[in-house]
Amino acid sequence: MNRVMVIGVSAGVGKSTFARTLGKLVGIEVTHLDRLYWKSGWVEAPAEEFSASQREIVEQERWIIEGNYTSTIDIREPHADTVIYLELPLRVCLYRVVKRRIQYHGKTREDLTEGCPEKIDWAFIKFIVTTYRRRKKKMLKRMRRYAIEGKTVHHLRSSEQIEGFLATFSNGT
Repeated sequence: MNRVMVIGVSAGVGKSTFARTLGKLVGIEVTHLDRLYWKSGWVEAPAEEFSASQREIVEQERWIIEGNYTSTIDIREPHADTVIYLELPLRVCLYRVVKRRIQYHGKTREDLTEGCPEKIDWAFIKFIVTTYRRRKKKMLKRMRRYAIEGKTVHHLRSSEQIEGFLATFSNGT
């Protein structure tokens, strides 16, 4: 496990927290795609800049890249040896998104660029709700393809599975 993609079914599934914890446990630097994509003031990075940043990272020997951004996943896929897919229930994802908004009110999370204070709007909630099932189906197909390609795939479907997976590294195994 040297080149790891951490992806998930939805916002709020815990990709950033999981990747940060895993990175500390295994000693691999974590890149949060949100940090590359969003510039201060919630300004989108130019597409070529966003892609170029990822192309540079995937050439390194060891990395953990967290985030979906399927428009550029083809940059990361060929280089990844391990894919960790987090899939928690929709209600959990929604709860976490709202909780995160309250917890980080007026502040920037560490997985975002400074100057991007936490925000939430109904369009974002609607996006999560209306795309959850479709994304879940697409992700499952993607996980099957990754396994066929010989990548190590970890499909974690509960908080207990996530904690158990991370515990294997904290126990030195």
